[in-house]
Amino acid sequence: MALKRITIDSVRDYEGESVTLFGWLTHKRSSGRIRFLVLRDGTGTIQATLFKGETSDRAFSLHSELTQESSLAVTGTIQKDDRAPGGYEILVSNLDVFHIAEAYPIAPKEHGVGFLMDHRHLWLRSARQQAILSVRHTVVNAARKFFDDRGFTLLDAPILTPSSCEGTTSLFETDYFEDTKAFLSQSGQLYMEAGAMAFGKVYCCGPTFRAEKSKTRRHLTEFWMIEPEIAFGDLETVMDLAEALITTIVQSVLKACQTELQVVGRDMARLEKVRAPFYVISYDEALGILKEAGESIPWGEDFGGGHETIISNHFDKPALIHRYPAETKAFYMKNDPQRPEVALCVDMLAPEGYGEVIGGGQREDDAVTLQEKINKAGLPAKDFKWYLELRRYGSVPHAGFGLGIERMVAWLCGLDHVRETIPFPRLLDRLYP
Repeated sequence: MALKRITIDSVRDYEGESVTLFGWLTHKRSSGRIRFLVLRDGTGTIQATLFKGETSDRAFSLHSELTQESSLAVTGTIQKDDRAPGGYEILVSNLDVFHIAEAYPIAPKEHGVGFLMDHRHLWLRSARQQAILSVRHTVVNAARKFFDDRGFTLLDAPILTPSSCEGTTSLFETDYFEDTKAFLSQSGQLYMEAGAMAFGKVYCCGPTFRAEKSKTRRHLTEFWMIEPEIAFGDLETVMDLAEALITTIVQSVLKACQTELQVVGRDMARLEKVRAPFYVISYDEALGILKEAGESIPWGEDFGGGHETIISNHFDKPALIHRYPAETKAFYMKNDPQRPEVALCVDMLAPEGYGEVIGGGQREDDAVTLQEKINKAGLPAKDFKWYLELRRYGSVPHAGFGLGIERMVAWLCGLDHVRETIPFPRLLDRLYP
């Protein structure tokens, strides 16, 4: 009878049974007639115990040959043991080796960030990195379920685009066919606006690219966003939606990722405060907070990362800042009819100094006004012909936002830099591996 092949996260269901586990060796030790292996398989970690005379002689002798990250299969009986990692161990009767690993370059000692980034393909195997990326997995799943449960339709936005959405100075240009230029997408938003006119409520989840020469702890050149768009929606609609989304994500992570948050040393009490209602302030009120902190800036200037840090440190849960000066925002933002110098826009700042995680607002829905804004921004009219046509065939008020996955994960895990929040980060000075 074939033995059951199981994963480490399910061992509690097989106590007293003979099973086979597949994985990689993280470390080993020996004590006379007893030898130990610690195995990981991506779902968890378990201690494998070898007893001389009870484990096969071949398996017992293989212990001395195994190196860190060697791949193997262990067969034995699952036993509860509160002293073991995870509370269970496997008493090994036999083992099979797939590969004896070469000397592993990432040793249990301090390594520089540059070294670890050069070995990112291996660094992913560490408990900390697995914990962070497991939180990311939960964030994306929770967000998609949030929108699915509310009747949104998932649409995939193109990555190759003919035009800019966030400003021509931060575009990655590439050759297309027959001497045509294309650009890597800065956002799926414009295409979601088209989708909203067809389906009412849509969202996309995908990579976006910014060629900003920035080296701050919040910036990547390739990052992922979830971007909803709602027909017949306004600024208040998306502010309420953003608050509900972030609350849902945080609670989902607290429920599903307790172990992972402990691994990264996160103070979970701070996250437990993240419940609606959030703080809501205007751009003008935010200027007041900066002034009190000795960081006065003139009205009309956008906030930099340092300003966002000061403002977000002022609150113990996210803050929604609305109605920035129109000149600081993208051409597609609608001006406030009651106060045309400001845009119907909103940024959500995460607390603890993490700054912006969401940016969005109400879109300009009048074709003539939008054409004027496109001309003022110096954008090529031919590239936006389709976008203007959305305002000529049944235009309606509509609004949306973008949630940056990496910034969200950095905040949830309490990280110093977003480079650990994505499997293979792309930075100003990094395109390898």
